[in-house]
Amino acid sequence: MLETQDLHVSVEGKPILNGVELALEEGKVHALMGPNGSGKSTLAFALAGHPDYRTTHGRILLAGEDITHLPPDQRAKRGLFLAFQYPPEVEGVKLREFMRLACGDQGHGFCEFQQLYPKAIKHLSMDELADRELNVGFSGGEKKRAELFQAWLLRPKVALLDEPDSGVDVDAFKVIARAIRELAAAGTAVLIITHYPRVLEHVPPARVFVLNEGRITQTGGPELARTIEVEGFKAVQR
Repeated sequence: MLETQDLHVSVEGKPILNGVELALEEGKVHALMGPNGSGKSTLAFALAGHPDYRTTHGRILLAGEDITHLPPDQRAKRGLFLAFQYPPEVEGVKLREFMRLACGDQGHGFCEFQQLYPKAIKHLSMDELADRELNVGFSGGEKKRAELFQAWLLRPKVALLDEPDSGVDVDAFKVIARAIRELAAAGTAVLIITHYPRVLEHVPPARVFVLNEGRITQTGGPELARTIEVEGFKAVQR
């Protein structure tokens, strides 16, 4: 569903990613792990098309289409969703209205939105947040729930989730984890970006990628995350 081929990315002229090869499959959960500073968030921003993250070599393919040079809005319209590690606050725009417009932009009709919206509200316990300005005054956990709420409604082809556990307590993450599993079950290719293996106990990945110094250095199944949990990243770096 999403593939990178020899992807090199620079930020302000400094090379950060050095030949990343990544493949995400439809309907499966994947994990991207690595120590702080390994390039995980850089990869997420580059895939989403952030203008500060310049692809200097290689390709990004979404459902077989080369999207390497498409702007962020066109990538989003084609089904690429990014949940930020630190979701921004958007004053003057209520979450309900934001989602109505976003769903319309993605081709979901008003009737379909009216049908799905209350289910998503209940499913992610968003009752008290729906009529508030997007992320304004939200706690860390509420911001993460709001992002999964957006993904749950939009049903993208690919969902990149940057540190979905950041600022989230155990009970809130259980709600988020359930939504992630259901998103994958509906056909979305999910990539969880984290450096905490325990997160994956709630959302078992089909594939684990280890990023170190701008390259994928290890690929494996859930056992790779368990090795990192016990022995740390030094056990899988080479």
